[in-house]
Formats: sequence, C-alpha cells, structure tokens
Amino acid sequence: MTPKISIITVNYNNLEGLKKTVESVTKQTYQEFEYVIIDGGSNDGSEDYIHENSNLFDYWVSEPDKGVYHAMNKGIEQASGEYLLFLNSGDHFFNKKVLKKNIEQVDNYDLVYFNQQVIGKTKTFLKEYPDELSFAYFLKDNLPHQATFINKKLFKTVGLFKEDFKIVADWKFFIDSVCKYNVSYKHVDKTLIMFYQDGISAQAENNKVIYDEKQAVLQASYLPFMHDLDDVLKYKTIINNLRRSKKIKWLIKLGLINKF
Repeated sequence: MTPKISIITVNYNNLEGLKKTVESVTKQTYQEFEYVIIDGGSNDGSEDYIHENSNLFDYWVSEPDKGVYHAMNKGIEQASGEYLLFLNSGDHFFNKKVLKKNIEQVDNYDLVYFNQQVIGKTKTFLKEYPDELSFAYFLKDNLPHQATFINKKLFKTVGLFKEDFKIVADWKFFIDSVCKYNVSYKHVDKTLIMFYQDGISAQAENNKVIYDEKQAVLQASYLPFMHDLDDVLKYKTIINNLRRSKKIKWLIKLGLINKF
C-alpha cells in the first residue's frame, strides 16, 4: 500500500522561485499527496500568489516566523502525511513523472533519500549519495532534505529542527537520526530533484556559521566519536610516514616484513 505523503514548501520573499516549485509539484502525474505552503509573511507578492492559487494547496499560511527551520517545523505540525518531503521555494522535481515512477520506493524505512541534480553558478552536476551512512560521512557531507522522504514519526523520536540554528539544523537532524538513534534508511539511486545552489549555505561568508553550528552539535553529542577520529588520524599519519621510510621499504624488499 502506497503511504500518504505531504510535500511542504517553505517560502520567504522568493516569488519566482515559489512559482517554479508550485508548478513542478502541481504538474506531477502522481497527485496523491497533501501540499502544504508555509510563507514567512512575504512582501514581494508571494502572499497574493498563494491566495490566488489557494485551490492548489491543502493548507497554507503567510505570517512572520523565526526563520526557515521554524517555518519547516510549522509545516511538520500541519502535515498529515506518513512521509514528509521539504521542497522549498526555488527547487523542483526532476520531471513531471518522477514522483509517479518512484513513489513505491517510499515505504518501510524512516528515511528514503534520492540523488539530485545540482544547479550551481558555474556548473551543473549530479549529486549521488551513498548506500551506507556513517558518522565519518556526516562530518563531510549531508543528506538532501529536498530529496529525502522523512517518516513523520521520526520527529517524535529525534525532535524537530533546531530553530535557533541558521543553516545546519537539517544536518543535525540527519546525523542524530542515523548516528544516535540508528534509524532505518534506504538510498534510491534515482534523480528526484533539481536543486539550485544559491541558498545561504552556499555563500562563502556563512562558512564560519556552518562550522560553529556543526561544532556545537559535535561537542555536545559526539565528543567520544571525535576523540576516536583524532586517534584514527594520528595512527594514519604514523602509518603513512612508515610507508615512506626507506628502511621499511628495504625490509619489505628483503621479505623481513609484509607490505602494509
């Protein structure tokens, strides 16, 4: 049985992006989903557009909020679907048939994540994700919330998005889900979303914010993991130095020790 899904679009003063996203969602050949719009009290015409097209949405609101993660949490509270997909304004589905072709994949797991096509300022590329997730993976990367179906029950277990974070609350949610709560997950090796790399996380001036927020999470919840990682890196350096040693190479050549 196909689970009920809710698609949540968060928007603030991004009218053209909102139009692109809404058109992509409403033109899907598969329409058995709930559509929720959370607008942060935009003053660029977004509210008028939402009101004029209110028949397309199962729920919408336009009012001031405390930021993107507060808005996403509001969407969670309003959504009634078993699985939630956060397709925020500006991003859109890969094509109009992609949901119908892949909806059967969304079942029996806490997280079901897909690949995405990334549109950058200078290049476009396919972002593929691994089948296996780990603490080491999350130190350098993240899952795409716009291409990940999240079982709504997971928010009761892991908690909602951290609203006082500016950029990495979704990263915190995913690393906690996988590394702290050991949730079930599945990677579907198909492209679901077109993601535009023009958000605040892509801006160089926000690198320090990203670093500080991630460090706050790691220091608070994953300090033993970090200590283990320090040891691993230390021993790796020692091994690499030994491999470069002429004496070690000579001993290996003589067969006195095995190559490592």
